[in-house]
Amino acid sequence: MYNFLKYLIITFLMGPVFCFSQSRDLPAEVIVNLGKIKAPMKPVWAWFGYDEPNYTYMKDGKKLLTELAALSPVPVYVRTHSLLVTGDGVAALKWGSTNAYTEDASGKPIYDWKIIDSIFDTYVKRGMKPFAQIGFMPQALSTHPDPYKHFWKPGDPYGDIMTGWTYPPKDYKKWADLVYNWVKHSVERYGKKEVESWYWEVWNEPNGYWKGTQQEFFKLYDYAAEGLKRALPTAKIGGLNIAGTSSKGSQQWANAFIKHCLTDTNYATGKIGAPLDLFSFHAKGSPRVVNGVVQMNAAPQLRDIAMGFKIAASYPETKNIPLIIGESDPEGCAACGMATNKENAYRNGTMYSSYTAATFARKYELEDQYGINFRGAVSWSFEFENQPWFYGFRDLATNGVDKPVLNVFRMFSKMSGNRVDASSNRMYPLKLVMDSSVRGKQTDIGVLASKDKHSAAVMIWNYHDLDIKGKAEKVQVTINDIPSKKISLTHYRIDDEHSNSYEVWKKMGSPQNPTKIQVVELEKAGQLKMMESTKKLTLKSATATLDIALPRQGVSLIKIDW
Repeated sequence: MYNFLKYLIITFLMGPVFCFSQSRDLPAEVIVNLGKIKAPMKPVWAWFGYDEPNYTYMKDGKKLLTELAALSPVPVYVRTHSLLVTGDGVAALKWGSTNAYTEDASGKPIYDWKIIDSIFDTYVKRGMKPFAQIGFMPQALSTHPDPYKHFWKPGDPYGDIMTGWTYPPKDYKKWADLVYNWVKHSVERYGKKEVESWYWEVWNEPNGYWKGTQQEFFKLYDYAAEGLKRALPTAKIGGLNIAGTSSKGSQQWANAFIKHCLTDTNYATGKIGAPLDLFSFHAKGSPRVVNGVVQMNAAPQLRDIAMGFKIAASYPETKNIPLIIGESDPEGCAACGMATNKENAYRNGTMYSSYTAATFARKYELEDQYGINFRGAVSWSFEFENQPWFYGFRDLATNGVDKPVLNVFRMFSKMSGNRVDASSNRMYPLKLVMDSSVRGKQTDIGVLASKDKHSAAVMIWNYHDLDIKGKAEKVQVTINDIPSKKISLTHYRIDDEHSNSYEVWKKMGSPQNPTKIQVVELEKAGQLKMMESTKKLTLKSATATLDIALPRQGVSLIKIDW
């Protein structure tokens, strides 16, 4: 009763409130029509990223990458910062280095690819692909080299990380040659065909991570692209991974960047235009704490995505090139834990899972609306080596134990073929979620469905912005046009009792030094679980109807094979 009263108070205070025509207790009805194909079920979710590149080849980093690589029928792409930063390769929060570029006493470049190779080797050996970020500025090239390394920790001002690596190069020709030699080395190490399958992009969030002017950034891009294409003309490069895409300032940046690539004089070549093989931008939500309760907000994230798609669709030259959401997350700081940022308490439990399911479904809707070439959405969440258990970082695993959110991606990995027609009488309309997220009296019980040659999958979530427990709700699921009367049915679930290492850890007493036996139990709890054993059924018609009970912030995947 206390939680329900708190829910009513917060809902009243926060507005706007959306009321469905149905009563609050009316069961949700989900209808899936396997015979009505909408579009390919592209694995746009199979993209991941993180700030700290040196975690890649560490123990838990390798373990998690192995798991991510196993998820997808197509290669998983990985993006990381700081691949050209000067340093000793020791990881720290919001920091990484490879020492790829230094200079001798006379200013002659010295290239050292050892650490970068160890990063990319880790990806390539697992069949993964780099979304290779050309940045940041090596100390020897920076126009403002000192101070260079930062010592940021959670709770410090975020701006403290912006040190010498954020500045323009003192010599753009050396910058281009650095990129040329890196790409040339990559081709020699991995082969031309492999490197042609990668994506390259210049820098990150130039409206925040760049201490130069806009024109200096375009110059940086031109010289980087010249160096890359000189080494491998068929390599794919783009940008600009702008932050806050829907804001007026970011829109100006994005449009100016595209126009520069299309019509401006190239700083490096003197010709008109610069290569633009992909367009990328960022999208973030905005959670906060209201009366002691975490309240998510998906609206700004979806508005960022809509604006990025709209900008790309407005130019004939960019409408059909790959669009990549370079970071797509509930908020902006993966390394900010819940101890210093209370709004991040959503990250350990199932709220992160249901939010991810609900927002990815809307990304597909926006792709349909704008008719663009949506290639991927990078979830900026990885792992943080040797950190406290369940500290509240935005990560997929903690100390080698998978968190509930990773199981949403395991569910996505079971969805293939084509997206098909699916509806729910309790799914919030896209426009409403873009306007005010999910703030009504009812939760968002939504659906995303796919069909392949011999299988179908139906993902259903029960999401709300407010992180308050609620009773399981009845959901009637009707699946039409099943092409076989003999089927196998499997029901996967993420909730407090399934696919949830966090709840198991809490029941253990939240140990910061779990025993080996406890770690094994936690690892097992972190895997995707079924509600019950797979059932073999014989249908009387081409329709199957199921009744399930789905807890608030829970996610189900119903898989049918024939």
